[in-house]
Amino acid sequence: MMLGVVRRKVASDASSALIKRKSWHWSRPVVSTPRVSTAVAEEIFFHPGCTRSFSDFTFSGSLDLTSSRGIKDNFLPQFTMHTWKRPFCSNSGDLVDAVVPFMGESISDGTLATFLKKPGDRVEVDEPIAQIETDKVTIDVASPEAGVIQKFIAKEGDTVEPGTKIAVISKSGDGVTHVAPSEKPAEKATPEKKVEQPKQKVESAAAEVKKAEKPKTEAKASPPPPKVTATEPQLPPKERERRVPMTRLRKRVATRLKDSQNTFALLTTFNEVDMTNLMKLRSDYKDAFVEKHGVKLGLMSGFVKAAVSGLQNQPIINAVIDGDDIIYRDYIDISIAVGTPKGLVVPVIRNADKMNFAEIEKEINTLAKKASDGSISIDEMAGGSFTISNGGVYGSLLSTPIINPPQSAILGMHSIVNRPMVVGGNIVPRPMMYVALTYDHRLIDGREAVLFLRRIKDVVEDPRRLLLDV
Repeated sequence: MMLGVVRRKVASDASSALIKRKSWHWSRPVVSTPRVSTAVAEEIFFHPGCTRSFSDFTFSGSLDLTSSRGIKDNFLPQFTMHTWKRPFCSNSGDLVDAVVPFMGESISDGTLATFLKKPGDRVEVDEPIAQIETDKVTIDVASPEAGVIQKFIAKEGDTVEPGTKIAVISKSGDGVTHVAPSEKPAEKATPEKKVEQPKQKVESAAAEVKKAEKPKTEAKASPPPPKVTATEPQLPPKERERRVPMTRLRKRVATRLKDSQNTFALLTTFNEVDMTNLMKLRSDYKDAFVEKHGVKLGLMSGFVKAAVSGLQNQPIINAVIDGDDIIYRDYIDISIAVGTPKGLVVPVIRNADKMNFAEIEKEINTLAKKASDGSISIDEMAGGSFTISNGGVYGSLLSTPIINPPQSAILGMHSIVNRPMVVGGNIVPRPMMYVALTYDHRLIDGREAVLFLRRIKDVVEDPRRLLLDV
């Protein structure tokens, strides 16, 4: 029978800070029948200066517990004792944990993408130390206190939830262990019997090598390859190829776009817009606009105002199907598709129908910067009743955009190209742009879609319509 006894005493002052070994009483068992044949006891001593000391006793004999305050140990004098010490400062609150923050109502977990710091690095309060990649945005894990990173608990690629500890930070910088993010904490030593397992693996590997060295005639009679399962790569590896896991944001985009194709009855209608007047308006007032509002006048604000006008004229395009009902929205929130190095994000301009050109341009610039540096939040991308995608900035001439669920339509802008057009009976070069409207044909008929796109064309070609509301 094995019995472990732990005795703990916390010193109240320096005079009683140490429990001396001579306080132990050595005697023969007082009972006739030995109660314990072999026992292992562990004594924990608390010393001044935040130090914890451990002592292990291994002995043969019996053990008699006769007092709640003091322990009398009765055993034979043959014993082995081991003592060690290590720093311990939990009472002073020196160590703090960096945990994964709340990531949004619709996000339950994320992937630890990368560490921005290394163990031993100095960090300040609220300084990012790691990045969590979610289905929608990348979230920073900030340091709760100023100090030195002692160690990382999680590693890159782990799936983490809000509240998961990923790092330990020492405010005083003591006891820092330099461990790489990919390394795991040192495991306990295993018994000698288990050390022989790698030898068996090496022997089996050597046997497999010998089998592989058999004549080629035997290789022809090899059994057929096993069937490929869903978890195995579908494509065989080739030279000059590399396989990397898909990011959570990319997987989310792929899922949503495929769901859009599977759910909506997608149909696209096209038109072309003469950009002469809108480009002239920007050219004439760009300097005065920047001087007054501190932001450049772009073409996107003109298309946002045109889209607002079209949605007000055709409210069905701003609506959405929900089960057997149609939800009509009395607000207009325009989503702007922005391409980033990490994937496509769609920030939202709230209440665009109540904003002027300058307010729209400022909001677009702010959201675009946040999307590019990864600081955009979930709330800034949630919702949206209509989307505008500008593939023309990359040189796209014509495309059929896919609806951003759960919206019902999306407007696609394209590159501006000078083409010969007939104006007043004469052939003249004009800066022309193709525009495309993809809509859910279950809800929107062709008439509403064509009239909406025609309204976009009329407002962009003659921005004075916005002033006169005609």
